[in-house]
Amino acid sequence: MNASSKQLIQIALVALLLIGCVAVLLPFTGTLLFAVVICVITLPIRNRLLTLCRGRSNLAALLISMLLLLLLVAPMALLSGSLADGIEMAIRYFKPLFEKGLPVDPPAWLGRIPVIGPNLADYWHELVASREEMNNLLQQFVEPTRRLALAAVALFAQGLLQLVLVIFFVFFIFRDAHIYVDALHTGSRMLAGDLGERMLALAEGTVTGVMVGIVGTAAAQAIVAMIGFIIASVPGVVVLTFATFFFSMIPVVGATLIWLGAAVWLYNEGQAGWAVFIVLWGMFGISSVDNFLKPILISRTASLPLLLIVVGVLGGVLVFGFIGLFLGPTLLALGQVLIREWLAHAHASSTTASGGDGVSR
Repeated sequence: MNASSKQLIQIALVALLLIGCVAVLLPFTGTLLFAVVICVITLPIRNRLLTLCRGRSNLAALLISMLLLLLLVAPMALLSGSLADGIEMAIRYFKPLFEKGLPVDPPAWLGRIPVIGPNLADYWHELVASREEMNNLLQQFVEPTRRLALAAVALFAQGLLQLVLVIFFVFFIFRDAHIYVDALHTGSRMLAGDLGERMLALAEGTVTGVMVGIVGTAAAQAIVAMIGFIIASVPGVVVLTFATFFFSMIPVVGATLIWLGAAVWLYNEGQAGWAVFIVLWGMFGISSVDNFLKPILISRTASLPLLLIVVGVLGGVLVFGFIGLFLGPTLLALGQVLIREWLAHAHASSTTASGGDGVSR
């Protein structure tokens, strides 16, 4: 066997090994990436705990993992349970409509809706008079609603499992953090020299900035929403606050679903004044936090267009599940920043080279 044949066999074996490694890691790509993101943004806390634990990395990693379980998994479990209870309650509420049909008289609050209330009440009487039309109308909403509810429960259940797995990875990454940090710096220097070091620092700053912007804004909106819910005496404040936090990460309509639902419930209970208060509080209080706070938090590292956030959230959820809410925008923002830095470096290098040629001539 000649030298070229041996080299081809070696290359083939290495390629097969790499393919095998990728195949094994592929199901955990999202959770591993999100664990790395969490490790990047919580590294200062880990270092402080490491100092308090006198250099015992196992204990520091365990403490921060327990803290993440308390801050992420516990609220997620509470929200998932409340969502399941809410769906069961809705089924019990609407089940008589399918068995006995609509009551003859519409609810009192329906006729009090401004402008369209009388028309809705008249349509209610038409539905009661025509059983076939009512069944057709209900069938149009039942199946999509059922699918949406099941998808929401499945998404939150998947997110709960993913967060537990993420924290499991975080423990081992933080336990051997010094090994991974040294490997990253060595690899970046070997691949791109000073540019690699700068890109690595830029990646760390971008990940931190985007995550602080997304999570910080969601937390601020949740706090503002909680204050409004307490003032208006809306029940289930804790659950609604956590729901606002998670839904606030969905651009455009995220938190609106929560406070608008609370306003509808208040109006249904005959508290029209408090319903108007919640609507105004949501429009000028909760939503304004997203408009003003998020750009300030993110602008420290990179400008993140709304389109990038929307595509990142939707694409992230489709690819990675629940953790895609966090991971999708972060990856797109990181890619945008690194490409810009690379193009700027390439342009500066070409300009320097052409200037040097001009001087030599």
